[in-house]
Formats: sequence, structure tokens, C-alpha cells
Amino acid sequence: MTSRTIAALVALGILSAGVSPAIAQTTGLTFDRAAYVTCREAHILPPDQRIALTIFLAEHVARHRGVTIPDGEMGVQLASLVRGGCTLSPDAYLFTVIDRAVAVEARRLPKR
Repeated sequence: MTSRTIAALVALGILSAGVSPAIAQTTGLTFDRAAYVTCREAHILPPDQRIALTIFLAEHVARHRGVTIPDGEMGVQLASLVRGGCTLSPDAYLFTVIDRAVAVEARRLPKR
């Protein structure tokens, strides 16, 4: 696990303490709950928790698609695609927007 992943999981533990009933209804945040967070709900979260949720979902998508999410320019480009997708469709699930962004850039991303 990278330090970024560990930081995201720690922040997700904080997130599950009860920020939003739509996101966390019990003590732990699981993928099943995180996958159904809309862009609008994610936007309401404090920045640290929103980033942690996004990283958690992006790493899940990357594992599924067999790629890695790099730091640097490519990571910034993916973030811009996600931000644009959420701006166009705020009621879309954040997981779906991230998955579409990674799918579009999958050919250019480093393989696992």
C-alpha cells in the first residue's frame, strides 16, 4: 500500500463517522456504500474527505481495469475529466464518472 492509499483509508474512517446519512449509516465505509455517492453528495463533503473518497474509488477502478493512477500530469488530467463529468451531471454517481474517465485514458495509463 502506498502512503496515499493509507491516508485515504484513514480519511475514509473519519468520513464514516457520520458526515452524511446517504454516505455512511454504520461505522465503516465500504465500496458498496461509496459506489452510490453522487457527485453532488461528494461535493458537499469537506475537501479532505472528498479527495479520500475519490482516491478510494479511483484505485478500485484502476485495479479493475488493470492500470495504475499515476501522480503528475496524467493524474491531473484524470482529475480534470472527473471534475468536468461531475459538473455536467451532478446527479451521476462519482464512481461512474471516475470509471468513464479512466476508461477514456486507459490506453495511456501505465499497466499493473
